[in-house]
Amino acid sequence: MIQALIGPIAGIVRDVLRRTLPEKIDEKTRAEIEAKVLSELLKADMSSLEQQAKIILAEAQGESWLQRNWRPILMLVIVAIVANNYILVPWLSLFTNKVAILELPQRLWDLMSLGVGGYVVGRSAEKFARIWKQGGKT
Repeated sequence: MIQALIGPIAGIVRDVLRRTLPEKIDEKTRAEIEAKVLSELLKADMSSLEQQAKIILAEAQGESWLQRNWRPILMLVIVAIVANNYILVPWLSLFTNKVAILELPQRLWDLMSLGVGGYVVGRSAEKFARIWKQGGKT
């Protein structure tokens, strides 16, 4: 996720710096400033990902069954809607016209993206923690 955004973000940072920094600054200094800004952006993004991972891990280790399972339940509901709309409805439409397509609003897609993203971050954090506890051995 982060790697896919680095190129576009770097281009935007370069463009903004070229417009805002005085023309007297040499290319080496510009490159150093650009590198520093990008480094700070990546640190902020990593910090955000670490916070998300902590939330996911806290949920996964929670005492409540619902706390541990709300993301998988949400994903299953979305999968059921997608399966209905793109598998069941076309097939059942061959036999009857009394089948319903379920609405899948953009916000639900957004929740699915967050859920999947959170799952990926959480799993990565778990793997990192396991490797770290083993002293860097995979």
